[in-house]
This record gives sequence, C-alpha cells and structure tokens, in this order.
Amino acid sequence: MNLFSNSITSLERGLDYAALKQKTIADNIANVDTPNYKAKEVNFKEILENNQNDFKNNRTDQRHFHFSAQSPNHVIMTARNMSYNENGNSVDLDAEMSKMAENQIYYNALTDRLSSKYASLTNIIKGGR
Repeated sequence: MNLFSNSITSLERGLDYAALKQKTIADNIANVDTPNYKAKEVNFKEILENNQNDFKNNRTDQRHFHFSAQSPNHVIMTARNMSYNENGNSVDLDAEMSKMAENQIYYNALTDRLSSKYASLTNIIKGGR
C-alpha cells in the first residue's frame, strides 16, 4: 500500500522482519534440548552490506551511497562452529529470551506507529471530526 509515502510500506516490511525473527527465536527455544541443534539467527545487516552496490537512489552528492526502493530478502543464518552444551546444542536460552524480549519491543513500536498512521488516515477521511 503506497498512499502518501513509503512509510506504511516500510513499517509493513519491518513487521515482516520482526515476525521472521520471532519465528526463528521460537524455533531456537523449542529446540533447546535437541542434540546437535545449531541456533539460527536472522541476519539483515549482512544482506545490506553484501548487496550495497545493487541499490539505487536519487543522490544529491557523489559521496552518497546508492540505494533502491527494493527490500532485500531476509536471511536465516546458522552458527555451525558453536556449542554451549555437551550434546552439541548451540542454543543459549538466556540469550534467546533476551532477543525475544528485544524483538517484542521492536514489534510493539512498529505496530503502534502503524496504528497511528492508520488513525491519521481515518481522521483525514472523516474530515477531522
């Protein structure tokens, strides 16, 4: 949905990212006792760094980076060389719970902002009444 700006689309993409991250964290927590299970992580930053030259934008200065309106796909990475438990499992339950709480705060902030965008649009449609 591209009504007046790309902010609603950006918020929706942020929610997609938060949902994917939540699912990945929940998978890690569910497999905390599974032998040889390796924790997974959603890595968004690596995609931006690797695909920096693929993005395009309207640059006002030659020193600015190139970006495009395309949203890169999210990547789920697996750490293979780590092991926290004797059974080869690499899930740190405390770290995963901390990541889940952080992701929940991020998700709540996005939903609050999206809700206020839609409330503003509703107010405009009603003529400010």
